[in-house]
Amino acid sequence: MTTATKSLALLGAVTAAVTAHGVTEAQAQAQEKCYGISLAGENDCAAGPGTTCAGSSTVDYQGNAWKFVAAGTCVTMEKDGGRMGSLEPLDRDLPA
Repeated sequence: MTTATKSLALLGAVTAAVTAHGVTEAQAQAQEKCYGISLAGENDCAAGPGTTCAGSSTVDYQGNAWKFVAAGTCVTMEKDGGRMGSLEPLDRDLPA
């Protein structure tokens, strides 16, 4: 293998790695926060007053706890008891 061929192969590998990273970022941007759908301890972050971050919700479907979901799917998600996902914090199922 010549030096030029090795360089070209290395450039191709780096290009592929950078492209794959870009796809991951685009997928992450195609998500939205959905309130009121996570089980206790399974929220992604910020579950309202008295909590810190991921995994800190204490009630199933806690209205002020959110999870990331695919963009455009939140408001169509239905959970136990007819609870629906929301793009805004909810006043239901809050810890006592």
